[in-house]
Amino acid sequence: MQHAYKQTLYEQLVALPEGLTGEILNGQLHTQPRPAGPHALTESNLQIEIGGPFGKGRGGPGGWWILVEPEIHFVTDREVAVPDLAGWRKERMPKIPEGHRFEVVPDWICEVLSPSTASKDREIKMPI
Repeated sequence: MQHAYKQTLYEQLVALPEGLTGEILNGQLHTQPRPAGPHALTESNLQIEIGGPFGKGRGGPGGWWILVEPEIHFVTDREVAVPDLAGWRKERMPKIPEGHRFEVVPDWICEVLSPSTASKDREIKMPI
């Protein structure tokens, strides 16, 4: 008798169809559609407001990478989060990784709370 191969959670995450975002949080795969217009607009406006002073040093300290929806591997392939915005001090992460994986824990994370994500963001992601 041959046993069926069972995909790992990360393999399931990678295999998600286009248009879905996946995260592995507390050993479970969570999926959601790409952000709706109001959520995306808020995310974009925050990146503009924060990116100028912190990322570019325009009216602020500079020295940060501020990114929208990076795939953060807190534990490689086992704990993967995709926050709305994340920031790293350039002294801790001197360059942006070539691929899609960010394995340096961010210095700052921001979640845009919307009705469909607020519960997960507050109850599951915040403690991580």
